[in-house]
Amino acid sequence: CTCGEHLHTQSGLELVEKYVKFVKERTEIEQNYAKQLRNLSKKYNNKRSNKDEPECRLSSYQSFLDILNEMNDYAGQRELIAENMMMNICIDLTKYLQELKQERKMYLMEAKKAQQSLESTYKQLDSSKKRFEREWREAERAAQYAEKTDQDINATKADVEKAKQQAHMRAHVAEECKNDYAAQLQKYNKEQNQFYFNDMPLIFNKMQDLDERRVRKLAQGYVLFSDTEKHVMPIIGKCLEGITKAGTNVNEKNDSMVVIEQNKSGFERPGDVEFEDYSQGINRASSDSSLGTPKGPMDLLGKNKSKNFWLFSKRSKPTVTEDFAHLPPEQRRKRLQQKLEEICKELQKEIDQSEALGKMKDVYEKNPQMGDPASLASQISQTSQNIERLRGEVNKYENWLAEAGGRGDTLRYKSHTFNNNGAHDETYVFPDGAHSDESTPDPSQAIYAEFDDDFEDDELAAPIGKCTAMYNFPGASEGTISMQEGEVLAVVEEDKGDGWTRVRRTNGDEGYIPTSYVTIALNK
Repeated sequence: CTCGEHLHTQSGLELVEKYVKFVKERTEIEQNYAKQLRNLSKKYNNKRSNKDEPECRLSSYQSFLDILNEMNDYAGQRELIAENMMMNICIDLTKYLQELKQERKMYLMEAKKAQQSLESTYKQLDSSKKRFEREWREAERAAQYAEKTDQDINATKADVEKAKQQAHMRAHVAEECKNDYAAQLQKYNKEQNQFYFNDMPLIFNKMQDLDERRVRKLAQGYVLFSDTEKHVMPIIGKCLEGITKAGTNVNEKNDSMVVIEQNKSGFERPGDVEFEDYSQGINRASSDSSLGTPKGPMDLLGKNKSKNFWLFSKRSKPTVTEDFAHLPPEQRRKRLQQKLEEICKELQKEIDQSEALGKMKDVYEKNPQMGDPASLASQISQTSQNIERLRGEVNKYENWLAEAGGRGDTLRYKSHTFNNNGAHDETYVFPDGAHSDESTPDPSQAIYAEFDDDFEDDELAAPIGKCTAMYNFPGASEGTISMQEGEVLAVVEEDKGDGWTRVRRTNGDEGYIPTSYVTIALNK
């Protein structure tokens, strides 16, 4: 029975090990599957990674990108399945298995110890039995010899007495061995009874409980194999719903309008080709003369007859020029306006940087302990050069836009800038008419809005968070505001990377304070 229990529990532990190995291989399959899905998504996403491509505005292309993103999320859920199976099944069962092995080993050691104790007692019993058997035979022989001597007429009285004493001693020794054998037998029977009716049943019960706990834990592992995947099914379902939504979001009519808008050339449609009457010889010279000078839209066709059907022919890629002169008029105007918008944004950043440097220099001059004003000279100089360069770019693209037939309306762009000596105001003029790709240009409305970065706005901006002063700040320079340690102020403009944050008191006073002087908590 002990051997059967030993083999059964060993086989049960091997089943747990086999299941752990099975789940581990399953997780490897999931990991590889997820990796292949991610690589596939990345492979096809890279081909459409350039957001400036015209196709990216089409719903069909955007939906394809959405599908790739959803598939990437789906791959993440497969990875989660693998991770949870590894943690909740493989690692957990392996740890539990080690505990069971130690516990089983302890029980087997207890059984072996009890068995060895019983075997030791049996050896003592067997030894006492053999000794009793040996001594009893010796006693019988001594008794027979004494009787024989007593009947021998030649034996002396001393010989007879000696033989009787020897027989009596042997009988006494045999009786002691008999008693010892009886005691050993009683001890062995008691231990054997304890071994078979108490010790071993208790060990078997422990082994049975251990095995049942193993089976129950293994059953839980079987359930987890399913539940782990069920747990992520709702999110996987959302990924699949996202793919379905990507398909339903495709709008062929809107895509057509986008394509039309993107490829509108702005060329006038050509007029009818005039009849050239060669039968009128008298007027031939004047006819040749009049027909030889294309007028209006005919100029587009008359100079190069091969362009008549350019819509349906393969064209070699034109040389891209800075002024976009290689593009049709409408497309050229769009690209120039787009370029102007980009330059304006870049110029705005430089102007903001110039303001920040000027304020910082002013603070350093009034508070030398905060920094050396001379350390900002190179940055101020570089920013001024960047502003001049970008102003030149704006003028250049404004002229090209006017040449391309763009709107000539302009709005004033007012902003504070600083030179090396102090603060002063400058006003720049920017072209109008730029628009983003997401909007449709309307010639009847101004596209650009007026930007005003002055400190005093007509309407107070809503606070975006709060800040608490860690130190006192005098706020002596223009544009700054003083604060006391522990004072709480409203944050109305985040630090743009120049080390300054714009704040407002409850009484409406606004100004800039050093970001490093406060702890900021922005609204979520």
